[in-house]
Amino acid sequence: MVESSRILVIGATGHVGGQVAAQLLATGSAVRALVRNPGAAALPAQVEIAPGDLSAPDTLRAALDGVDAVYLTWPMLSAEVAKAVIGVIAERGRRIVLLSSAAVDDALDEQDNPVGRAHAVIEQPILDSGLEWTFLRPHGFATNTLEWAPQIRTGNVVRGAYGKATMPLLHEADIAAVAVEALTTDGHAGARYELTGSAALSRIDQVEAIGAALGRPLRWEEIDPESAVDEMRWLTPEIARFVLGGLAALTETPGEPTATVREVTGAPARSYQQWAIDHRSDFA
Repeated sequence: MVESSRILVIGATGHVGGQVAAQLLATGSAVRALVRNPGAAALPAQVEIAPGDLSAPDTLRAALDGVDAVYLTWPMLSAEVAKAVIGVIAERGRRIVLLSSAAVDDALDEQDNPVGRAHAVIEQPILDSGLEWTFLRPHGFATNTLEWAPQIRTGNVVRGAYGKATMPLLHEADIAAVAVEALTTDGHAGARYELTGSAALSRIDQVEAIGAALGRPLRWEEIDPESAVDEMRWLTPEIARFVLGGLAALTETPGEPTATVREVTGAPARSYQQWAIDHRSDFA
């Protein structure tokens, strides 16, 4: 175990960070969470709240008092802010676990896609920092399918592009379980863990799994990619088109599961069907 009085979780109000905080508590670790709005943070009572904002790196200093290990979800800020944030963390911390992305290609000096670029911005200063680091690189988040929730709440049809795209989506609890191992045990320094779920399902099958969890049949309706870009309003058009390009590729060559979750945690990755059951209330 890391010999530290507490672990700082940055991003504890998100899907993965929330799981990291909860699972750390279950190990007996003391957990501190950096939050921009302490009054609005719905976190377990055992989590110590530290006000701060990554966009103002100096606000991290107080949150890092007594902290040895840091979990970081990066909110896609600039390269300048990334360098400043990691500089502050490196002053006091020793170990960092970053939620990155499988879109990063280590063979490239400059990333060729917007998602890879956004994560390389934070990976590089960590590599330069002297910190003991672990990068988590998920291939696809099951929580991304929460984008279908508004359609499912109001009907039985999900409209989207590339319904035959097939991939092993990852439960956020499994990402967190790998993070907790890397934060609290030795042997993970310098690892770039590529993470997936246990089995590949098409988007059509994912919709059917949500329907099974809800106890009612759901149906996929295919739309053209440009219409899908228009509906993906939470993403910039550039990133939406990158995501759709990835889905197009997955219709031809399905994503393959990795064994990394089992290898690191000793337990197999959860299925998408289990994720759908765990998130029933989000679609009801």
